[in-house]
Amino acid sequence: MQLQQYIINDIKPLLLTDKISDLKFMFNELTYSHIPIQNDGVYLGCVSETDAHCFENDHPISEFKYAIEGFFVRSHTNWLDVLEAFAQNATNIMPVLNEKNVYLGYYELNDIIHLFNETPFFAEPGGILIVEKGLQDYSFSEVCQIVESNDAKLLGAFISKMKSDMIQITLKIGNSGLNEVIQSFRRYSYTVISGHEEDNYIENLKERSDYLKKYLNI
Repeated sequence: MQLQQYIINDIKPLLLTDKISDLKFMFNELTYSHIPIQNDGVYLGCVSETDAHCFENDHPISEFKYAIEGFFVRSHTNWLDVLEAFAQNATNIMPVLNEKNVYLGYYELNDIIHLFNETPFFAEPGGILIVEKGLQDYSFSEVCQIVESNDAKLLGAFISKMKSDMIQITLKIGNSGLNEVIQSFRRYSYTVISGHEEDNYIENLKERSDYLKKYLNI
């Protein structure tokens, strides 16, 4: 999946010599959680809106370099890694650099989530199944084998919850009948947390999207 077409460059990074008032003005004009900063054409990182409002307006940004967060992704970074970078840094803007560390622009979180919702996991009709097993006892190869041994197609799977020594796996299965798959998981000592039929797939799409947004805390 090519992301380069989603790079936005309609705002220029602020300079260390710019004042905090300039930074606050940008936050008031935009809906971003962070604003990129550069010095002599070199990207330094981003300052968060939360930090900016703690600083005095007439001071230059250079006095608060300690608050600059150095996160970014490359123009060739995989979209899943881009999504992970958004989550790890609790941001809705992600600066993009090329291999020579030149600032190219940024990604918006909503654009990346939109791409996520277009993947077969969400876009293709099917059923959502959530199973649970001990952290040391599960394997993805076994999960796939259980699904496919029942002539079902696995459209996607991810670890949706991990607590103590238990793990939950959310699966998207591309057929309308989940009963045989559910029974097989139980025979393999998986606890079935939730199993839904195909006609509920739109509702589950919304639930999974809401979960992702809550996880990203944006």
